[in-house]
Amino acid sequence: MTWRRQWNLALESNPSDHPRASTIFLSKSQTDVREKRKSNHINHVSPGQLTKKYSSCSTIFIDDSTVSQPNLRSTIKCVTLAIFYHIKNRDSDRSLDIFDEKTHPLTREEVPDDYYKHDPDHKHIYRFVRTLFSAAQLTAECAIVTLVYLERLLTYAEIDICPSNWKRIVLGAILLASKVWDDQAVWNVDYCQILKDITVEDMNEMERHFLELLQFNINVPASVYAKYYFDLRSLADDNNLSFLLEPLSKERAQKLEAISRLCEDKYKDLSKAAMRRSFSADNLVGIRRSNAILS
Repeated sequence: MTWRRQWNLALESNPSDHPRASTIFLSKSQTDVREKRKSNHINHVSPGQLTKKYSSCSTIFIDDSTVSQPNLRSTIKCVTLAIFYHIKNRDSDRSLDIFDEKTHPLTREEVPDDYYKHDPDHKHIYRFVRTLFSAAQLTAECAIVTLVYLERLLTYAEIDICPSNWKRIVLGAILLASKVWDDQAVWNVDYCQILKDITVEDMNEMERHFLELLQFNINVPASVYAKYYFDLRSLADDNNLSFLLEPLSKERAQKLEAISRLCEDKYKDLSKAAMRRSFSADNLVGIRRSNAILS
């Protein structure tokens, strides 16, 4: 097998590059999900009071998170849960010095000698990411791209995200995603204002290593982005993380109606343009248009 063929096969199995490959975080979460379901079944645990909202004749509840405009809070919760499962169910502790928090600390506080032994819980990861996103005013789309870059790094560099490196890997992925995705990029010096004790030189070095390990592949196809979004929603369902449902207000209903009319007019214009482009072929094939028969 040639080197190019091996490389193409590797890309096809890499979820951050190929839309058909399964996301790593969803696969790593399945063991825990199955154990929870099995435990609930054996112990006859009731799901408890139903908290899911259902639409009625008087009230319609809608999910304000879409693939093009995800809900920020819910998306960050799901992305940090995906990172949690990456750490919890990692295969090994392979790492690089540039991401090691003992070698490159983010704060002036002394890093404990056993820092590499304790896995962070979901809340700890969520607080770290939420602080960065809130201070830098980053978008939900940036959070999804952050997860794409994180899984691409782990695959390309053949390393694991673990207690000793997770903060710097996540920070590097956020840094890169914010520059590539957001219109108003946050500069490295801005992150130094958020994380008071980190230097610009350290940020620049980490960014350079991150890009080199990604082989400068920062492209995220729409199909890959959509796959990560829907897999994050599946992760939320498996872990009882509900996306926020809001009652459909009169103003929101009017806005949705206006958007649907614009889309309808757009598709009509596209249809007419397609018909005009096909007129030249009508004389060749002799298309006949018959009247519709309504029964």
